[in-house]
This record gives sequence, structure tokens and C-alpha cells, in this order.
Amino acid sequence: MSDPIDSPAAAPTVPDQESIAKSASWVQPLRAEIARVLVGQTHLVDRLLVALLTNGHVLLEGVPGLAKTLAVRTLSSALRASFKRIQFTPDLLPADVVGTMIYHPKDGSFSPRLGPIFANLVLADEINRAPAKVQSALLEAMQERQVTIGEHTHRLPDPFLVLATQNPIDQEGTYTLPEAQLDRFLLKVRVVYPTPAEERQVLDAMATSAPKLDVNPIISAEAIVASRAIVNDLYMDEKIRDYIVAIIHATRDPGPIAPHLKLLIRCGASPRGTINLALAAKALAFLAGRNYVTPQDIKDLAPDILRHRILLSYEAEAEGVSSEDVIKQLLDKIPVP
Repeated sequence: MSDPIDSPAAAPTVPDQESIAKSASWVQPLRAEIARVLVGQTHLVDRLLVALLTNGHVLLEGVPGLAKTLAVRTLSSALRASFKRIQFTPDLLPADVVGTMIYHPKDGSFSPRLGPIFANLVLADEINRAPAKVQSALLEAMQERQVTIGEHTHRLPDPFLVLATQNPIDQEGTYTLPEAQLDRFLLKVRVVYPTPAEERQVLDAMATSAPKLDVNPIISAEAIVASRAIVNDLYMDEKIRDYIVAIIHATRDPGPIAPHLKLLIRCGASPRGTINLALAAKALAFLAGRNYVTPQDIKDLAPDILRHRILLSYEAEAEGVSSEDVIKQLLDKIPVP
């Protein structure tokens, strides 16, 4: 008889389509409720839902006025989840984010005062406006879902998502996020301008001193957590797993498939990128009502997963090559299963 320690773990049972439909019954009502307030931005909303289903953080990059804050606030209201907004500024202190110990002179004791990071959805507005010591205060929270204040460790609520924003245009007085922190974001989403038709809808709905921004709660945060168990068990073929690994390794060594990119990439994606791409692809399949991942799921998510994980060389910057250009060329070269 073989040693049970050496026995391979049983493969998880793939949920059937009926289970997917039942578990994902909240997706369309949630999208419809958000659309009552947020015009367009379907890509942004879908990526926020992917982050919820994978327990990942999102970095939103876009010029001011594109409804980044409104999208996060609307989502939190529709989820019946707690929401806190932190405006990052140069004079912000770590204690203003995570909390601090308060001294009570009456009895000489200390007690923790928890900061605004203790919420389900935390909007870190203009995160690159705060210095490194404040940005680093988020590292433990984002990775380990806990905060250490004094001698005590406090668990953060579940779900817990940091949704950070930054302006790609105005870089005066900003502090570039370190690579270690960038890598903790599941997705970096580029928020773009609305189409003319969408902007006309924005004008009709918002050109008033009292726009209607009321949102009805659709689902609880606990139900989102329950849906993650279904997402984790979705089927991913071995060839798609190999496809993910091939994409990630190509960001580190593009020589075999695209030699001209070798001098343009200074550093490729880490194994965290591999894991995140697989998890996000399962979540995207779930949102589409499927119990399996397709290669197109991988291709659709690769730019959002990788654009902040590929560090370009000085040659790339001199030639005006962006990380999106590199990702597109790699995806074009790698055979699709």
C-alpha cells in the first residue's frame, strides 16, 4: 500500500454549467445596476469584477474626470460592502492609512485606533502623490491581508481590495511606485475616454447640480467570497497552462521568438504574474458563464496583467516603445493552443 503522503491530490470537480449559471446569477443584475450610474466603461467594470473574484488589487490609470472614483464607489454600494477613500498627499503619514496606538493617560494604557484601510474596498486616490514610506505601509495589507499596529496584528475584512488611481500625465510632485508594490496589483487598467455616444449619455445624466447616483444593493460581500470557490474549480486545459507559462517566460527571454525585443526588456514578469494570469482567466470565464478557460481569455487579460510587470530598457524608451507594444508583439509570436 502506498504511503498516503505520497499519493497525488484528487483533482477538483469541475462545476457544470448549471452550477455556473446559479452561482453567477448576480453578475448581470450587478452590471445593470452599475450601468444606471456609470455610463460605458464596461472594460473597467469587468476588470473590477475579476479583481473581486480573485481577491486581487487594481491600479487604475487615467486622466482626471473619467469616473474612476465613481466606479469604485458605485461598486461598493451595489455590493453592500464598506468603502473608504484615502487621498494620498505628500504630507500623509503611514498612521493615517493603517492606524496607530493611542495613549490613555488616565490608566497609562495603549489601544489601537484602526485606520481607513479597514474596509472591503479602499480607494487609494492618486497613490503616487505620497512618499515611499506611506506607499510601503500598504505592502503588508495588500499581500497578507493584515496590518501590524504596535505588537498586535489585525486581520483585514474579506473581501479586501485596494483600488488605486494615478494620473499618467501630471508627474510633477509624484513618487513612482516601486516594482515590489506594482507587482502586488493583480491588474493595471488603463481608463480611456468615453465614445461620443457615451459622452452624450454622461451629459444628459450628469449635467445637473443633483445627479441621481443612488444604487440598490444587489449582492453581499459574503456571496462574492462564496463565488470564488466556484471560480477556483473552473477547468483549465494543460495546453492553456503551458500557454500562460510560455507568455510569462517570453517576457523574461524573448530571444527565441522575437530577438528584436531582447534589448527592449530590462526585466520580465515574476511568477506572481503567472499565477495572476491563470486566476484572472478563470474569473473572466466565470463572468462569461463558462466552466472552462479559453485562449482568448488569456489574450484579453494579458495586457492588464503584464503592463506593470514588464520593465523596459532605455533603448525601448528612446524608441518610444511601450509595454503594450511589447505584449502585443509577444502574443502575436507565441502559438495559440
